Amino acid sequence: MAAPSLDKLANRFSERGVGSVFVYTHEAHPGENYPHLTSMEQKFRHARRLREVLGVGRPILVDALDGGCHRAYGSMPNMSWIFTATGVPVYKSDWTDAASIANAIEYSLDTSERRRAKERLAPFRVERLDFRNHDREAFFEGLERNGPKAVREFREAFG
Repeated sequence: MAAPSLDKLANRFSERGVGSVFVYTHEAHPGENYPHLTSMEQKFRHARRLREVLGVGRPILVDALDGGCHRAYGSMPNMSWIFTATGVPVYKSDWTDAASIANAIEYSLDTSERRRAKERLAPFRVERLDFRNHDREAFFEGLERNGPKAVREFREAFG
């Protein structure tokens, strides 16, 4: 589960001027307990409950009901982005993984230090394939938290 590990990561890097927020977009697998969102009031209730249930300590930003922010940044189910202080994206991942994010933050902070040391740097793009733990049991616990409908529909779709 990414929420607690990312809070630890946020705390670890906050001393170095790195901020972190959680953007609540929508229920990926709606169920009886957390149904499909139909109002902003409901969406805010779900976000508050997410903070309680998962123990999210970072600020939670709530996307518009139509998911405009989520769509603008790629619509992936569990994505992560890292931006410089000036808004330049330096990391984009279609899945949230604390180890991958920590690696990217360290690299970005090292790059900043190298620039301050007047090292001449030229940007280039990298694409790599990272690997994460696939904890199916924890995933299904999350589905069960949403309700039996979420579990049933996921099993029907993906086996």
